[in-house]
Amino acid sequence: MRLPSIHLNGSSPDVLYKQVCEAMGAIRTAILKLDKTSPNARDYYPQGMHVLAEAIVEHDERVKRLLSVQRELETLAEHIADQRDTRQGGNP
Repeated sequence: MRLPSIHLNGSSPDVLYKQVCEAMGAIRTAILKLDKTSPNARDYYPQGMHVLAEAIVEHDERVKRLLSVQRELETLAEHIADQRDTRQGGNP
């Protein structure tokens, strides 16, 4: 994963951090909403019970993809915060 370099000619680390945190919040909201769409057997039984199992696997994969993006954003936020703290003379 490519991480930004915080420097004087670049974007403000505070702005970058805020944007990433807002994106993380949106992903958290999406995960919560996606969780509510978990497959229910009554919506699949006319097609056979194997279809429910397939739908559950597909649903779980969607959740995993969002969790993966969330982890990437967390890594990005930590990197930006560390870079910002180092620039401000704090301990990384």
